[in-house]
Amino acid sequence: MARLRSIFLCGSCGAQHPKWAGKCDACGEWNSIIEDVEGPDPAPHAAALVPGGTARPINALDAPSDPPTPTHMPELDRVLGGGLVAGSVTLLGGEPGIGKSTLLLQLLAAWSSRSLYVTAEESTEQVGLRAGRLGALRDDLWLLSESSMANVVRVLDAVEPTLLVVDSIQAVADPSLPSLPGSVNQVRGCAHRLVHEAKSRGIPTVIVGHVTKEGSLAGPRLLEHVVDTVLSFEGDRHHALRLLRAVKHRFGSTSELGLFEMTEQGLQGVPDASSLFLADRRTGTPGSVVVPAIEGHRPMLVEVQALTNPSGVPARRSAQGLDPSRLAMLIAVLERRAGVTLAQHEVYASVAGGVRLAEPGSDLGVLLAIASAALDAPVHGDLVVTGEVGLGGEVRQIGHLERRLAEAGRLGFRRALVPANASVRTDASITAVPVATIAEALAAAGISRTH
Repeated sequence: MARLRSIFLCGSCGAQHPKWAGKCDACGEWNSIIEDVEGPDPAPHAAALVPGGTARPINALDAPSDPPTPTHMPELDRVLGGGLVAGSVTLLGGEPGIGKSTLLLQLLAAWSSRSLYVTAEESTEQVGLRAGRLGALRDDLWLLSESSMANVVRVLDAVEPTLLVVDSIQAVADPSLPSLPGSVNQVRGCAHRLVHEAKSRGIPTVIVGHVTKEGSLAGPRLLEHVVDTVLSFEGDRHHALRLLRAVKHRFGSTSELGLFEMTEQGLQGVPDASSLFLADRRTGTPGSVVVPAIEGHRPMLVEVQALTNPSGVPARRSAQGLDPSRLAMLIAVLERRAGVTLAQHEVYASVAGGVRLAEPGSDLGVLLAIASAALDAPVHGDLVVTGEVGLGGEVRQIGHLERRLAEAGRLGFRRALVPANASVRTDASITAVPVATIAEALAAAGISRTH
């Protein structure tokens, strides 16, 4: 009988250590090293038995002929770049209760041919009840409650699906690996086995992965490297909006955003995001500015809100949906270049609707929202604001400006503050107002220090 040995692995990056330590030397994570067991090393000549590949000129390779298969869920297809590619492996991560299982059941219900759903954490009865509520009961959707990788492969041979979903990778175990379910070795080994089965059979496979309290995928980072696509399903479980992003995608862009609304009938796509985000906006309120943002190829209007409050204690800055360091920089520019004093004020800034703005094109809107709140001067209700702000107080150019303004004009906005050096053509519905500095932007937006 082969002797087992104890090893110490980092649960974040998978690095092996000779003994337990509080910090991983490879990735710097604290309290991530766990004890595991493994069997003896393979024979030294085992690698020599594997047949090698053949090098070919890159211009002699055949182009892929099979296009992605649509999922018939427009928001999901938007993020995936058209659908699922044959033989691809997609990792879906998200907080517990956010709606990952709901999203996958609706994907399986919309799939055009036979599919297999492996649930390793729930019983078939629990999944069946949820499928009934979502209207996902169909003859060619097969359900398996199983945590053994060997049995999953056996059922794959019997069912021969065209789509496989495994929920979740942390609950599946391979009996041939001498480790407990959920350990680093098990997660890594099962992921490699699923990738092998997907590639050899040409089956698109979706794997569900747990996330840590910090919001990153649990388990070794190797799990993200072996799959083709990593999707992040985000949102507040107390609100209806859900956001789907591609963190990694070998077959397309990672800049697209899919929007869903959780309803009693399941997840519904949100094709008109701008109308949803501005539905509860109140015009004439200080600290409110509308920003035309771009997520991938999708323009959407979001409301940036700011609130300032005098404080006798060291000033606090709080950002929700914005980069905190970027917010601190914009506050410093506003104080230095426009003379708006905020040293003794608490500053709170957020993006309404749960959206996160990471692009620099939102800088000018955030800055004007803070100035509007500090000076108690509301911005004109028919105005949108876009532009990057430099440390010198200059307003810099951004991309996709015409697409942003076309979306603003569609929703009834009549003026837009844009960088002075931008070259833009607009229709008669909206007028571009060029501004070169934040001082000019404050004046054009109707914000002055006399308020």
